[in-house]
Amino acid sequence: MDGVTDASAEPPLAPGSDGKTIRLIATDLDGTLLRDDKTVSGRTIAALAAAERAGIEVFFVTGRPARWMDVVSDHVHGHGLAICANGAAVVDLHHGRRIVEISPLERPEALSVVQALRAAAPGTTFAVERTGGINYEPAYPPFHLDPAAVIAPAEKLLAEPSPEERQSPLSPDQPVLKLLAHHPDLDPDAFLDLARARAGRYASFTRSSPTALLEISGLGVSKAGTLARCCAERGISPDQVVAFGDMPNDIEMLAWAGTAYAMANAHPAVLAATDLHTAGNNEDGVAAVIERILEHR
Repeated sequence: MDGVTDASAEPPLAPGSDGKTIRLIATDLDGTLLRDDKTVSGRTIAALAAAERAGIEVFFVTGRPARWMDVVSDHVHGHGLAICANGAAVVDLHHGRRIVEISPLERPEALSVVQALRAAAPGTTFAVERTGGINYEPAYPPFHLDPAAVIAPAEKLLAEPSPEERQSPLSPDQPVLKLLAHHPDLDPDAFLDLARARAGRYASFTRSSPTALLEISGLGVSKAGTLARCCAERGISPDQVVAFGDMPNDIEMLAWAGTAYAMANAHPAVLAATDLHTAGNNEDGVAAVIERILEHR
């Protein structure tokens, strides 16, 4: 496999890509487009702008919720859409990060996942990501930048809401985009394998955190599926898409795209999923590939 870890080295182009018409760039954010300090470098900003001037659309495809998209919302100059929550939401970045399409995790399936993981991995705690924000259990690791509106057992958070609760700004009646499951001790990959084996019939499981934190979506929901649907609506085929990623939640997207790059800092499974590698997120690996694509147009 081709590996690029030197920031000064040119990333490889896909075989035959010199003559390929690239119409869309699909990039993950954390660990991919963003540096470790969660900024977008000047080089990357310039590369994204140059791609859009050349008629190439840019999609940010991330596990982040819509409210965490401020880090890049100023760097999409054309269509202004992003795919968030691992494919569960399509977001309009030009109009207040408004969610325009959802693929929810239904309440019965979410409760079945909670029950299965409590039995399979005692000590698991949960958070419920809804369209309006997040709620979580008392023992769940808190989000310092995103405090919960409600703290309660997952079974209560996923229960049918009372008439009074329906009036809340973060109503339990809002669609669930993701269920998050955290374990304090398990190996992250082992936890993912266990969850898929015990509860994979209820939902889709993936991970993007270095800790044992699972991201759980509706069955069949993924970055790849929502990206494929958005591209089909625009008449864009997989071979016209270049994708970038670094974690297991990117693997399906990288497999779908005609050209796929793993970051040098990627999870071993991601590095094994594609022959094309670019420099790490702190070395502007995405920008390096975009620059080469534009050179060969």
